[in-house]
Amino acid sequence: MPRRRTLLTTTATLAAALTATLTPAGTPVGAAPALADGLSMRPRPVQQAAADTAAERKQVITYWTEGRMEAAQPVRPPAPKGQPGTPQQGATFTAPPSRGIETQAARNPGGAWTGGGAVTRTTGRVFFTAQGRNASCSGTAVTSANKSVVLTAGHCVKMNGAFHTNWVFVPGYDRGARPLGTWAATRLLTTPQWNAGEDIGFDVAAAVVAPLNGRTLVDAVGGQGVAFNQPRRRQTHAFGYPAAAPYDGSKLVHCSGRTFDDTAGTGDQGLTCDMTGGSSGGPWMLNFNESTGLGTQNSVNSFKYSTAPDTMFGPYFGNEAQAVYRSAQTANTL
Repeated sequence: MPRRRTLLTTTATLAAALTATLTPAGTPVGAAPALADGLSMRPRPVQQAAADTAAERKQVITYWTEGRMEAAQPVRPPAPKGQPGTPQQGATFTAPPSRGIETQAARNPGGAWTGGGAVTRTTGRVFFTAQGRNASCSGTAVTSANKSVVLTAGHCVKMNGAFHTNWVFVPGYDRGARPLGTWAATRLLTTPQWNAGEDIGFDVAAAVVAPLNGRTLVDAVGGQGVAFNQPRRRQTHAFGYPAAAPYDGSKLVHCSGRTFDDTAGTGDQGLTCDMTGGSSGGPWMLNFNESTGLGTQNSVNSFKYSTAPDTMFGPYFGNEAQAVYRSAQTANTL
C-alpha cells in the first residue's frame, strides 16, 4: 500500500534555467524570458472561467457572509495516489538534521505572525465551494502585469475532477474581519499535471481576481515578488491560515527554516512546520525581510504525510509553475 498523503486543505532541468523574478514593489526585473526551445510544446496551463460577469461577481461576494466564512472547513482530500518511490504505509519519514548554520530564531515550527508588515496585507484566506460544501485555503497577492494574480495550491482551485465555485480571496483576514475587501476570481488556472491526475508534485494554481471599487488587487494591498527555478535547500518563511485543530483559521500563522528534498520522489521540498488544514496555498518565501514583511514567493503549502505531521511539503516552482503565473498575469481581469 502507498504511504498516505494528506493535502492541507485538511491537504529535466533546462540547460539554462528559466527564472522570472519580480520586485516586491511590482516592477519586473527585466522582461520575462522567452520560452526555451521545446518548452512551448509542453501542455499549457488549464484555465477555467469563474465569476466573469459583474452580476456573477456580486452574487459570489454576497454569498460569502461572515457566518459562511467562519463555518467553512478544510476540504477532504481525494484518495492518495501511489507514485514510484513513494514510501510504503507505516514508513517513518525523517527530516535531514540541521547543518548547524541556523540559529534557533531562524527555525520556527509554527505560531501566530506578530511581525506586521506587508505580509499581513498580501496573504489571505481563500474561500470556495467544493462539491457543494464551503471550504477554505490560503493564498497570496503577487506582483504581476495585470496586478490581479493570487497564487495558491492546485487543490485549492480544483479537486476530484471539478473546479471549485464561489471562489474569493480575502487578504488580511483577521478573526472574521476582512479589512481589505473580498475579491472574486474571474479565472482559475492550474498545471496540466494537477488537472489531469492530481500529481502532488505540481500542486500549483493561480486565480485572477477582478478589480474592487475601481482598484486592482496589487494597487490595493501590495504584492510579493515571485521567482522560479531557484536553488533548493534555502532558508524559507511560510505563511497560511490553518483552520484544522489546534488552529481555527482566525489568524495568520508563520513557520521558518531551511527546506530539504522529499525523499519520497515527489520532487517537492519539505519544511518543519505544524500548520494544519486550511493553510494550503499559503506562500513560501525566500529572502523574507521580517521588518518589511516582503519576500519572494517560491512555493506554497501543499501536503503532509500522515507519518510526519510536523513536516510541510511544497511543490518546486519550476517551468510548470512559471507557465501558470505567466498565463495568469496576462489574463483579462474582467
